[in-house]
Amino acid sequence: MTVIVTDTGFGPDSWQAGYEGENALDLQPDADLAPLSNRIPGCEMIRIHFPSFADGRGFTLARQLRQMGYTGRLRAYGHVLADQYAMARRSGFDEVEIDDDLAARQPEDQWLARANWQAHDYQARLGRGRAAR
Repeated sequence: MTVIVTDTGFGPDSWQAGYEGENALDLQPDADLAPLSNRIPGCEMIRIHFPSFADGRGFTLARQLRQMGYTGRLRAYGHVLADQYAMARRSGFDEVEIDDDLAARQPEDQWLARANWQAHDYQARLGRGRAAR
């Protein structure tokens, strides 16, 4: 089973359409978006794999997709940690998919502590948050 993490906490996976059809893409972190550019606008869901918590290429892909105009559902899955949730949200992800084992090791309260992701940037921590904008 998997757990879906959003700004409101843990929930079930509501996506039932799979990732092999016309309306969804399942991307690896080294994916080249150029050949997919005409398929992306019609996608309802794009899921980007994180093979390791130390592999941040998925954050870059998410940002590129949003800059290309993608407005659909964007999900990170694999080895994403609670500490990375704010970065995932800032880079464009709507949600994170984790397995039950990770959910047990990093319970919902750890993810919710980062749910106010807009307040967890370096400028806010330096005390310049709103004044510098």
